Amino acid sequence: MAVNFKLRSSRTPAAPRSSIWQRRVLDPILAQLTQGATSDKIALTVALGVACGMFPFLGFTTLLCFVVAVVLKLNQPIIHVVNQLLWIPHLLMIGVYIWLGEHLFSLKPTPYNPQEIADLFKDSPREFWQRFGLIGLSALVAWLITVPFIVAAVYYPVRPVLKKLVALRLARAAKEKY
Repeated sequence: MAVNFKLRSSRTPAAPRSSIWQRRVLDPILAQLTQGATSDKIALTVALGVACGMFPFLGFTTLLCFVVAVVLKLNQPIIHVVNQLLWIPHLLMIGVYIWLGEHLFSLKPTPYNPQEIADLFKDSPREFWQRFGLIGLSALVAWLITVPFIVAAVYYPVRPVLKKLVALRLARAAKEKY
């Protein structure tokens, strides 16, 4: 009489192993997207992204967003997406900040042509700073004055919307669970 023994594994079947694409690309991106992902932090991230996106100098908004997000431990992808969505308003606001700065400091309006400014900067940086440095400084001060108002104008309306979205998502998840 032969006895037939079958060995049973007490382990459950292993989940399929994720691809290198999943492990090396998608998982780190998802981890970044969920970093600091409370509704208040996301609202602050959006508000500061808008404020930094209005910085009155071309080419510095990305660096400014990066530094602000690192210092305040905000979500990097969100602040940079907001910043990149604001290129056209950013270009328009540079002129507004120059005008506001001239009025704040009672400066004589200086006519400027963007192409001439770029050429002057390439040809003679010293002359560029002598001619436009005070205008740039006054535009920077005007921007610094407006930052708290921009942040408040974006943060307070966005925060309750995000809280509502989080509540709806949690309710949907709870409903699917049962």
